[in-house]
Amino acid sequence: MRVLGFTEFGGPDVLGIHDVPERHAGPGEVRIRVRAAAVNPTDTAGRAGWFTERYRDLEPPYVPGMDAAGVIDEIGAGTDTDLRVGDDVMAIVVPSGSHGAYSESLVVPADSVARVPAGADHAAASTLPMNGLTARLALDSLALAPGSLLAVTGAAGTLGGYVVQLAKADGLRVLADAKDSDRELVASFGADEIVERGEDVATRFREIAPDGVDAVVDAAVLDDKVEPAVRDGGGLATVRFFSTESDRGVTYHRVLVSDYWKERDKLDKLRQQAEDGVLTLRVADTIPAERGAEAHHRLEAGGTRGRLVVLF
Repeated sequence: MRVLGFTEFGGPDVLGIHDVPERHAGPGEVRIRVRAAAVNPTDTAGRAGWFTERYRDLEPPYVPGMDAAGVIDEIGAGTDTDLRVGDDVMAIVVPSGSHGAYSESLVVPADSVARVPAGADHAAASTLPMNGLTARLALDSLALAPGSLLAVTGAAGTLGGYVVQLAKADGLRVLADAKDSDRELVASFGADEIVERGEDVATRFREIAPDGVDAVVDAAVLDDKVEPAVRDGGGLATVRFFSTESDRGVTYHRVLVSDYWKERDKLDKLRQQAEDGVLTLRVADTIPAERGAEAHHRLEAGGTRGRLVVLF
């Protein structure tokens, strides 16, 4: 079967099509004929060599991708699931060596899979699992009471947009950042107030909330630069493994989506929220797998709104 992967770390052009042995679903697993795989910053970081320790004992090609959507074509013996062969589904994937979402065929735990939202095609559905579950985990980790004040950085991006929408559905008040051209977009997600984005965004959040916000979800990866926005004793949800000590009692929550890798009920809830219009699925463009390097070039160039999606 064909995969889009790389044999050495480097720029986008190391990506290419490779053949790997076909896999079959075992107990507790399903196999998906992949139609679409979303391209995320985690994928480009891995390809560039940020996480080489993950590949140390594995043979290339290394296949990125944490989001897939397609059609179930095999269910492992004895698997307890209401999914059926022929179902249109989406899945979260934890890549390992040649096993990633950029694949024609993918075997994953049945608990990592949910049906695609009604009315969504495979490309749109592929934008939801990893970023949606990351957003859900960030909010669950902060455990804010309804009415609490949350600030979100990177709110125009896929992760940040989902955080804003889920936070509003949870009854939170939301401050968000955006550049001028993205203000209308971020407002459409339900943000209560919007400030100019940038590394000094904490100052602008404090202008609106002089005592500090109850928590921040840092989708822009500003790390400790955004801590000053948080009140003493508040919370800060970070991605990309960042954590540090605070002298003001701010608790850092490192959000690792692998903690929700097999939370099918949570993924299915996201599916329902997409169907209900709570979540907006955004595809920036679709690109054939054979041109996968182009997707990485475009993502790294910045400025995309929604996810680029590789098609098989």
